Amino acid sequence: MEMRLHLHALAILLVVSARPTSVAGGLCRDSCGDVPVRYPLGIDDGCGSPYYRNMLTCADNTTLRLRTPSGTYPVSGADYADPHLVVTDPSMWTCARPFTSVHAAPFSLDTSTRFSLSPRNDHLFFNCDEERVIVAPRPAICDRYPDRCDSACDSAGYLCRNLPGCRGALEEGNMSCCAYRPRAAESLRAMLRHCEAYTTVYWRAVGDKFPPYDQVPDYGVRVDFEIPVTTRCLQCQDRRRGANGTCGFDPATRDFVCICDGGRDSTTDCAATVVFSISAAIGIGGLVMYIRKLRSSKVVTCGVQSNENRFF
Repeated sequence: MEMRLHLHALAILLVVSARPTSVAGGLCRDSCGDVPVRYPLGIDDGCGSPYYRNMLTCADNTTLRLRTPSGTYPVSGADYADPHLVVTDPSMWTCARPFTSVHAAPFSLDTSTRFSLSPRNDHLFFNCDEERVIVAPRPAICDRYPDRCDSACDSAGYLCRNLPGCRGALEEGNMSCCAYRPRAAESLRAMLRHCEAYTTVYWRAVGDKFPPYDQVPDYGVRVDFEIPVTTRCLQCQDRRRGANGTCGFDPATRDFVCICDGGRDSTTDCAATVVFSISAAIGIGGLVMYIRKLRSSKVVTCGVQSNENRFF
């Protein structure tokens, strides 16, 4: 009876130590086309932070797309040192396309997410109905108190005279332009109802020595995102400890998971997974030695102990 209990304990230990786990269903893709995908973002369920779950797609493995309430938009770039995405709205006017009236909803974000519109974005509207929209040069006081000038569209905006890639194109096309800084997405939608087209220009950094003077305008919408920093994620990614894992989460519980090479998952880090396996092997070996010692010290009072009825 005692020997049977020891065998049950050994079987349970073997099952626990050998139990495979797979949270993310495989390794996490680290790019989509030319755009890198790293923590906290992810395109495979269970990868990255749960705060950004199902917000990015890469169905064709070539174009990263961001889901928003106003639609799904291509992502042309991602930066993780200065966390932001650059999103392209196909309905926006640029120098590379002929001018046409656009009646699609302007780009907007869900304010309940960890994404936010960057203050480096400037929205330009073209051929607005001046009976419905206040189009006037922006007073100097607006630079100091921008909240007081939300209803006006600046006809003297710098970018209206210096559009990226086609300076002076508006004068040649006899198009009016004004720059607008909305408080919310509703303001953009209201503006577009009274203007023929719009575009968004963000200020792209080209250096880090003289900000903000080392920025140049470029077409696109800059979308900032937060990077949740946790001790477990830092340990999971720590190459110095031999961890070299990818931070993820359990899709069922949203609990943290460290995804290791070969699809192995750990609740701590990949180095701990290896240590656990070694510890399990040592534990099994110790249990086997203990049972052997117990068996050899037991006095046989009846029957003959032979190779046929020996357990080990």
